[in-house]
Amino acid sequence: MLLTFTNRNGYELSASLELPVNQHPHTFAIFAHCFTCNKNHTAVQQISRALNVNGIAVLRFDFTGLGDSEGDFAETDFSSNVEDLRAAAHFLEENYRAPGLLIGHSLGGAAVLAAAAQLPSVKAVASIGAPAGPAQIEHLLQGKLEKMLAGESAEVRISGSKFKVKSRFLEDIRQNSQLDNL
Repeated sequence: MLLTFTNRNGYELSASLELPVNQHPHTFAIFAHCFTCNKNHTAVQQISRALNVNGIAVLRFDFTGLGDSEGDFAETDFSSNVEDLRAAAHFLEENYRAPGLLIGHSLGGAAVLAAAAQLPSVKAVASIGAPAGPAQIEHLLQGKLEKMLAGESAEVRISGSKFKVKSRFLEDIRQNSQLDNL
């Protein structure tokens, strides 16, 4: 079921809620996609469907500025991803049931680690290939770091697509290492 919810900046975030067939959900989960992916990434869909078969409802959504969500990706950072996760959790709590499980892939995995500490309903977190620190993200910005450290934005190519990234993104990931949350 396709739906939208609003984040704290007023952007409509596009989401898909997959409910288990022929059974009531045991719990609700939120799936956070990778850095420049979206809710329809093949791995995200396959994992969500496997969870559905086991009675878990999954909310997959696009972070601000990605996929079908509103906003400008260049204006986002790690902290805004965590805020988007909190908005998703609030949406579930208000309309269905508070999430008991957070799942994240890559940078989404780091974001669920950060968000879990702020969401008392969460009982379990699954992080798939998440970077523990900024160095694992900075390699994606190779050749652009000097420009970004000078306060400029940079255009990076990830998986064949171009994305504009501002210096605040780099500053934010450096301040939000998830090693302490492990």
